Amino acid sequence: MRLPLLALLARGPAHGYELKQDLEQLLGAAYPQPNVGQIYVTLGRLEKTGLIEGEDVEQEGRPNKKVYHLTEAGREALRVWYDEVSDEPRVRDEFFMKLALAPRTGLADQIALINKQRRQYLNTMRSLSKLAATADRDNRTAQLLIEGAMLHLQADLDWLERCQEELEELE
Repeated sequence: MRLPLLALLARGPAHGYELKQDLEQLLGAAYPQPNVGQIYVTLGRLEKTGLIEGEDVEQEGRPNKKVYHLTEAGREALRVWYDEVSDEPRVRDEFFMKLALAPRTGLADQIALINKQRRQYLNTMRSLSKLAATADRDNRTAQLLIEGAMLHLQADLDWLERCQEELEELE
Protein backbone atom coordinates (compact mmCIF):
# COMPACT_ATOMS: atom_id res chain seq x y z
CA MET A 1 0.00 0.00 0.00
CA ARG A 2 2.83 2.41 0.73
CA LEU A 3 4.26 2.69 -2.79
CA PRO A 4 0.89 3.11 -4.51
CA LEU A 5 0.12 5.94 -2.06
CA LEU A 6 3.47 7.55 -2.85
CA ALA A 7 2.67 7.24 -6.55
CA LEU A 8 -0.66 8.99 -6.08
CA LEU A 9 1.06 11.79 -4.15
CA ALA A 10 3.57 12.26 -6.99
CA ARG A 11 0.99 14.28 -8.90
CA GLY A 12 0.29 16.61 -5.97
CA PRO A 13 -0.78 16.97 -2.32
CA ALA A 14 -3.82 15.07 -1.05
CA HIS A 15 -5.42 13.88 2.16
CA GLY A 16 -6.15 10.25 3.04
CA TYR A 17 -9.76 10.13 1.92
CA GLU A 18 -8.84 11.64 -1.47
CA LEU A 19 -6.19 8.95 -1.89
CA LYS A 20 -8.71 6.23 -1.06
CA GLN A 21 -11.11 7.63 -3.67
CA ASP A 22 -8.30 7.84 -6.24
CA LEU A 23 -7.42 4.18 -5.69
CA GLU A 24 -11.06 3.11 -5.95
CA GLN A 25 -11.54 5.10 -9.14
CA LEU A 26 -8.30 3.92 -10.69
CA LEU A 27 -8.60 0.22 -9.88
CA GLY A 28 -12.35 -0.38 -9.76
CA ALA A 29 -14.02 -3.37 -8.18
CA ALA A 30 -11.50 -5.93 -9.47
CA TYR A 31 -8.92 -4.81 -6.93
CA PRO A 32 -9.61 -5.20 -3.19
CA GLN A 33 -10.19 -1.74 -1.79
CA PRO A 34 -8.28 -0.56 1.29
CA ASN A 35 -10.16 0.98 4.17
CA VAL A 36 -9.48 4.60 5.02
CA GLY A 37 -8.00 3.59 8.39
CA GLN A 38 -5.37 1.48 6.63
CA ILE A 39 -4.54 4.43 4.41
CA TYR A 40 -4.07 6.83 7.33
CA VAL A 41 -1.89 4.33 9.23
CA THR A 42 0.26 3.92 6.12
CA LEU A 43 0.47 7.69 5.63
CA GLY A 44 1.65 8.04 9.23
CA ARG A 45 4.39 5.49 8.65
CA LEU A 46 5.44 7.16 5.39
CA GLU A 47 5.67 10.50 7.20
CA LYS A 48 7.79 9.00 10.00
CA THR A 49 10.22 7.59 7.42
CA GLY A 50 10.50 10.95 5.64
CA LEU A 51 8.95 9.84 2.35
CA ILE A 52 6.06 12.30 2.72
CA GLU A 53 5.32 15.40 4.79
CA GLY A 54 1.95 16.30 6.24
CA GLU A 55 0.50 19.73 6.87
CA ASP A 56 -2.59 20.50 8.93
CA VAL A 57 -5.11 22.53 6.96
CA GLU A 58 -7.81 24.43 8.83
CA GLN A 59 -11.41 23.99 7.72
CA GLU A 60 -14.33 26.13 8.76
CA GLY A 61 -16.90 24.27 10.81
CA ARG A 62 -14.98 20.99 10.53
CA PRO A 63 -11.90 19.47 12.13
CA ASN A 64 -8.55 20.24 10.52
CA LYS A 65 -7.45 17.85 7.82
CA LYS A 66 -3.92 16.73 7.13
CA VAL A 67 -2.71 17.10 3.56
CA TYR A 68 0.35 15.12 2.52
CA HIS A 69 2.93 15.77 -0.15
CA LEU A 70 5.81 13.74 -1.50
CA THR A 71 9.36 14.54 -0.39
CA GLU A 72 12.41 14.10 -2.59
CA ALA A 73 13.15 10.88 -0.67
CA GLY A 74 9.63 9.68 -1.53
CA ARG A 75 10.14 10.54 -5.20
CA GLU A 76 13.41 8.58 -5.16
CA ALA A 77 11.67 5.58 -3.53
CA LEU A 78 9.15 5.66 -6.39
CA ARG A 79 11.92 5.76 -9.00
CA VAL A 80 13.52 2.71 -7.39
CA TRP A 81 10.14 0.93 -7.30
CA TYR A 82 9.49 1.63 -10.98
CA ASP A 83 12.98 0.41 -11.85
CA GLU A 84 12.50 -2.98 -10.13
CA VAL A 85 10.82 -5.81 -12.00
CA SER A 86 7.90 -7.70 -10.49
CA ASP A 87 8.47 -11.36 -9.74
CA GLU A 88 4.98 -12.81 -9.69
CA PRO A 89 1.99 -12.16 -11.93
CA ARG A 90 -1.32 -11.80 -10.06
CA VAL A 91 -4.49 -9.76 -10.17
CA ARG A 92 -3.23 -7.85 -7.16
CA ASP A 93 0.33 -7.61 -8.36
CA GLU A 94 2.90 -4.89 -8.24
CA PHE A 95 3.42 -4.74 -12.00
CA PHE A 96 -0.25 -4.00 -12.65
CA MET A 97 -0.13 -1.23 -10.06
CA LYS A 98 2.95 0.28 -11.72
CA LEU A 99 1.30 0.11 -15.14
CA ALA A 100 -1.91 1.71 -13.88
CA LEU A 101 -0.16 4.50 -11.96
CA ALA A 102 2.66 5.33 -14.42
CA PRO A 103 0.70 7.92 -16.44
CA ARG A 104 -0.36 9.70 -13.24
CA THR A 105 3.17 10.08 -11.91
CA GLY A 106 5.10 10.96 -15.05
CA LEU A 107 8.00 8.92 -13.66
CA ALA A 108 7.73 5.86 -15.91
CA ASP A 109 6.63 5.06 -19.45
CA GLN A 110 4.00 2.33 -19.72
CA ILE A 111 5.53 0.77 -22.87
CA ALA A 112 8.98 0.72 -21.24
CA LEU A 113 7.47 -0.95 -18.16
CA ILE A 114 5.80 -3.57 -20.37
CA ASN A 115 9.05 -4.26 -22.24
CA LYS A 116 11.04 -4.59 -19.03
CA GLN A 117 8.45 -6.96 -17.55
CA ARG A 118 8.37 -8.98 -20.78
CA ARG A 119 12.14 -9.48 -20.58
CA GLN A 120 11.78 -10.65 -16.98
CA TYR A 121 9.07 -13.16 -17.93
CA LEU A 122 11.14 -14.48 -20.86
CA ASN A 123 14.19 -14.91 -18.63
CA THR A 124 12.06 -16.78 -16.10
CA MET A 125 10.62 -18.94 -18.90
CA ARG A 126 14.15 -19.88 -20.00
CA SER A 127 15.10 -20.78 -16.44
CA LEU A 128 12.00 -22.94 -16.07
CA SER A 129 12.75 -24.68 -19.38
CA LYS A 130 16.22 -25.55 -18.13
CA LEU A 131 14.75 -26.73 -14.84
CA ALA A 132 12.21 -28.92 -16.65
CA ALA A 133 14.98 -30.51 -18.69
CA THR A 134 17.00 -31.42 -15.61
CA ALA A 135 14.17 -32.19 -13.17
CA ASP A 136 13.39 -35.70 -12.04
CA ARG A 137 11.04 -37.15 -14.70
CA ASP A 138 9.46 -39.47 -12.14
CA ASN A 139 8.37 -36.57 -9.97
CA ARG A 140 5.09 -35.69 -11.72
CA THR A 141 4.23 -33.10 -9.10
CA ALA A 142 7.42 -31.15 -9.81
CA GLN A 143 6.86 -31.46 -13.56
CA LEU A 144 3.29 -30.20 -13.21
CA LEU A 145 4.40 -27.27 -11.08
CA ILE A 146 6.99 -26.27 -13.67
CA GLU A 147 4.50 -26.71 -16.50
CA GLY A 148 1.90 -24.68 -14.61
CA ALA A 149 4.38 -21.88 -13.99
CA MET A 150 5.32 -21.86 -17.67
CA LEU A 151 1.68 -21.74 -18.76
CA HIS A 152 1.06 -18.84 -16.38
CA LEU A 153 4.07 -17.04 -17.79
CA GLN A 154 2.86 -17.60 -21.34
CA ALA A 155 -0.53 -16.19 -20.42
CA ASP A 156 1.17 -13.20 -18.81
CA LEU A 157 3.28 -12.65 -21.93
CA ASP A 158 0.12 -12.75 -24.05
CA TRP A 159 -1.53 -10.23 -21.70
CA LEU A 160 1.49 -7.90 -21.90
CA GLU A 161 1.21 -8.03 -25.68
CA ARG A 162 -2.48 -7.14 -25.44
CA CYS A 163 -1.72 -4.23 -23.08
CA GLN A 164 0.91 -2.89 -25.45
CA GLU A 165 -1.46 -3.12 -28.42
CA GLU A 166 -4.15 -1.21 -26.49
CA LEU A 167 -1.73 1.49 -25.37
CA GLU A 168 -0.32 1.92 -28.88
CA GLU A 169 -3.83 2.28 -30.27
CA LEU A 170 -4.48 5.12 -27.81
CA GLU A 171 -1.49 7.10 -29.12
